[in-house]
Amino acid sequence: MSNPIDFYFDFSSPYGYFGAVEIGKLAEKHGRQVNWHPILLGPIFKQIGTNSLVLIPVKGEYSRHDMGRTARFHNIYFKEPGNFPIGTQVAARAALWVQEQQPAKAVDFIRTIYSAYFTEDIDISVAANVLRIAGDLGIDAGALEAALGTQEIKDKLKQATEDAARAGVFGSPFVIVDGEAFWGFDRFTQLDAFLQSGKI
Repeated sequence: MSNPIDFYFDFSSPYGYFGAVEIGKLAEKHGRQVNWHPILLGPIFKQIGTNSLVLIPVKGEYSRHDMGRTARFHNIYFKEPGNFPIGTQVAARAALWVQEQQPAKAVDFIRTIYSAYFTEDIDISVAANVLRIAGDLGIDAGALEAALGTQEIKDKLKQATEDAARAGVFGSPFVIVDGEAFWGFDRFTQLDAFLQSGKI
């Protein structure tokens, strides 16, 4: 049995969105499963002394241009949101809850949340928007709403982020498989080759 692909992502990451669109296809091609890990990059950035690309002088202007170019190159629909970047605590907590409570709907939920933000400019930092999306997918929005404010789900997201940092994760998307780490959507070609041959 092949090891799963660990896919780490922050919902505020456009490259994470691109990765979320493609990782399932890549996994299916190579007969792998995907473990989806919603995390918050903010605490990790603080720990290592960096920031979101778009907030860094010079890099920010380049990265905004590159996001659109990357989307066009890979034929992925993308529209930079009006409010970007945003805090993604609500969306990440919701994803963790759905993974536990309604796992069959978790991947669809993650992809739909991503798409809502990066194709429809829906502010996923607003709980009402996240809950509406959950309800549209047949997820118990009432139970999710009750869970979102609990210390339990807050602690789970904190733990997930700390576990990711310990695993060496420092960006989104970040993939770890068979002991090999790949940072960024632009490394998916190398990831494909590694899954094919076991080496680069």
